[in-house]
Amino acid sequence: MVVRANERYDQAMLDLQSRPKCSECPIRHRAVCARCDDDELLMLEQIKTYRSFKAGDPMLWRGDGLTYVASVVSGVASLGKTMEDGRTQMVGLLFPSDFIGRPGRAAIDFDVVAVTDVTLCCFQRKPFEALIETTPHIAQRLMEMALDELDAARDWMLLLGRKTAREKIATFIEMLARRQQLANADTPGQELVLPLTRYEIANYLGLTLETVSRQLGAMKKEGILSFVDRRRFRVANVEALHAASGDDSD
Repeated sequence: MVVRANERYDQAMLDLQSRPKCSECPIRHRAVCARCDDDELLMLEQIKTYRSFKAGDPMLWRGDGLTYVASVVSGVASLGKTMEDGRTQMVGLLFPSDFIGRPGRAAIDFDVVAVTDVTLCCFQRKPFEALIETTPHIAQRLMEMALDELDAARDWMLLLGRKTAREKIATFIEMLARRQQLANADTPGQELVLPLTRYEIANYLGLTLETVSRQLGAMKKEGILSFVDRRRFRVANVEALHAASGDDSD
């Protein structure tokens, strides 16, 4: 028993030493801690842990007790719901800096599954909620992120309800490019990755697999997209992609 306790202690110390400091975190200026000063970052350091998941691993199931909230440090995860008859619907994607969980809620409202290998920076829910009460910068950033998520949800309602199949695919590609380039702002025009299979894209957008494949093939033929393989691609013509999305904003 003593040996096992020592092993657990050694592992905990190793984990503590291997975790990047908040000031060195790749999502430092985009995550929930973006507005924190040095003292506030130190408080977060004391309550954070890192968790890793392999692609395909369930991270949380709808209705699970919410013991922690988290920021996505790396990778992509999906949000989904399963209906009573077993049908599932993907309702969102989580990228680096996105937040999982809602302070004040005791359970998670969605299934969260790792689409790629995912690393989370986790905070125990109760200490994090207490920190919100005393740290306005965290509360302000959470509010900003919640409002951004609301805007994105409204855009998604338009996409699902009014846009054509081509516009849906183009909007989806634009969203992927924007989020992946945000994480790698120093390398514009870099190679991008489709985190979802074509079947998963079809489920996400409310289309058929054949329609997704046909539209991606058409955009490749028209020189809008340049594919390295079935997952890796570049946006070859940004203006044409934006025009195909049906969005008249700049």
